[in-house]
Amino acid sequence: MYQLLKPLLFKFDPENVHYFVTRNLKRFNKVPGGTAISKAIWASDDKQLERDVFGLKFKNPVGLAAGFDKNAELIAEMGNLGFGFVEVGTVTPLPQPGNDKPRMFRLPADEALINRMGFNNLGVDVAAERIAAYRKSLKPGENALIIGGNIGKNKVTPNEEAVSDYIKCFDRLFDVVDYFVVNVSSPNTPGLRALQEKEPLMHILNTLQQRNSKNGISRPILLKIAPDLTDSQLDDIADIVKQTGIAGIIATNTTISRDGLTSEFKGETGGLSGKPLTKRSTEVISYLHKVSGGSFPIIGVGGIHSAADAVEKLEAGAVLVQLYTGFIYEGPGLISKINKRLLSV
Repeated sequence: MYQLLKPLLFKFDPENVHYFVTRNLKRFNKVPGGTAISKAIWASDDKQLERDVFGLKFKNPVGLAAGFDKNAELIAEMGNLGFGFVEVGTVTPLPQPGNDKPRMFRLPADEALINRMGFNNLGVDVAAERIAAYRKSLKPGENALIIGGNIGKNKVTPNEEAVSDYIKCFDRLFDVVDYFVVNVSSPNTPGLRALQEKEPLMHILNTLQQRNSKNGISRPILLKIAPDLTDSQLDDIADIVKQTGIAGIIATNTTISRDGLTSEFKGETGGLSGKPLTKRSTEVISYLHKVSGGSFPIIGVGGIHSAADAVEKLEAGAVLVQLYTGFIYEGPGLISKINKRLLSV
């Protein structure tokens, strides 16, 4: 069905289509029987797909990457489509509109997207309230999806004060999310990637780790990194994980590279995602897995457009995978294809 609709959807502005599709997905799931139909078509409850990672039990290893559900509006709906976990955000302490439109571009010939959204979101308070409402809506005995909170800084916050923004998001989401992701790798907030340097990054992560306890509970903290890091920088990342004791890495965010692109919008600024990122993200996963001796979990994301792409990430050292651009190009059938392939491995 999705593949039949895709040519029509791709004729319109991608950001407008996103809101159109997600609004109607929510409406469908509110229709009597809509949730049951979604689950029957897409979801899998096979226990063999469960994964225990950093102390959490994931229903299956296929998650929704950050950026798709920025404001925690679609958690239940994404679970009904078969995702094993959902990462909301990136959220910032204060609401912000993001960059000027147009700010998202399809590159169909390259099976890719370029976005320069700029952390557009309604603020951490809205996200926290919606996640809490989702958990409250669950029926007795119904298991909640694993939910990650991807946190960032507001555009107007200088890098020297960035840690305060991460603290605010961390504290506000602590009671409602299952794990955190520190996002310092988006190319769409000016100066943000400078926080990937060892000293400022250590400061942010150590500060969050010092706060990472409440009523005897701590949350796994992960770091999302760019695919554009050198081997030397990746060595630093592995060392930072060891020194700070964070739970793991998400590899990778979007790239600023434009190598080999052929589509009309290849010159647009922003982060590139999709098929052109497949190889590089897998290389980063493999390098970190080898240099660390597999001492920390890696979530693989970047250019997963098929079950084979997901298996390649897992064989390179990832323990879980996430979808975004591949989900847009291939539709929800990609989730079930990956899970079915994993059951046959």
